[in-house]
Amino acid sequence: MIRRLALMVALFGTGTAAAAAECRQALALGLDVSGSVDAREYRLQLGGLAQALAMPSVREKMLSDLQAPVMIMVYEWSGAADQAIIVPWTAINDDPTIDALVETLRQTTRRASTPGTALGSAMALGAGFLEQQSACWKHTLDISGDGTSNFGPRPRDVRQTLSAKTLTINGLVIGTQTANIADVRQTEVAALEAYFRAEVILGPDAFVQTAAGFNDYARAMTEKLLREVDGMVLTKLQPPHRDD
Repeated sequence: MIRRLALMVALFGTGTAAAAAECRQALALGLDVSGSVDAREYRLQLGGLAQALAMPSVREKMLSDLQAPVMIMVYEWSGAADQAIIVPWTAINDDPTIDALVETLRQTTRRASTPGTALGSAMALGAGFLEQQSACWKHTLDISGDGTSNFGPRPRDVRQTLSAKTLTINGLVIGTQTANIADVRQTEVAALEAYFRAEVILGPDAFVQTAAGFNDYARAMTEKLLREVDGMVLTKLQPPHRDD
């Protein structure tokens, strides 16, 4: 399984942009397109991410330090060996680049995919993509999901393996809108939030953002990006000067 995931990372990475000489953050966004996500929800998810990236507040943060831009890539995940890149690694260094990324998301059509929910595999793959951007000072995996894993390696085992690496994994939990009773829906969302906290997120600043269904995805993703994108101008540490 791990060997197959490594091969997928290598193949997907062949045509991506080279790592930036100065990059303050690499951000990989993994979108859940498993069998529980229908055609309407798929459109809301990609459209919601596009809407979030187009927000002036998000643009401002993304473009806050053009000397060291944010690198972004977007991929879909479902079954244990069923993932696809939507947006390859892209340096966010001006408004036209953001506009092009947003348009790509809006024009993407759904491909055929297996129905499984292999969250652990999606985590391992996202971490592999982040390794392609070794020049970046910070590495963040932003992974969305509307359910627990039912195929592939367990997320907790993958997280344990990744704990030796310097990266952050944040989660975006998508609640259900099918329950007729509000209390039932709230209980289901709380259980999924607890699952992501216990099994998925990684790093001292990691967090779980919640969307109250796919209709709320754009709002939740906007808040998530504003929280996780490093908008500060960072400087590399220099050794102290010594007067001999």
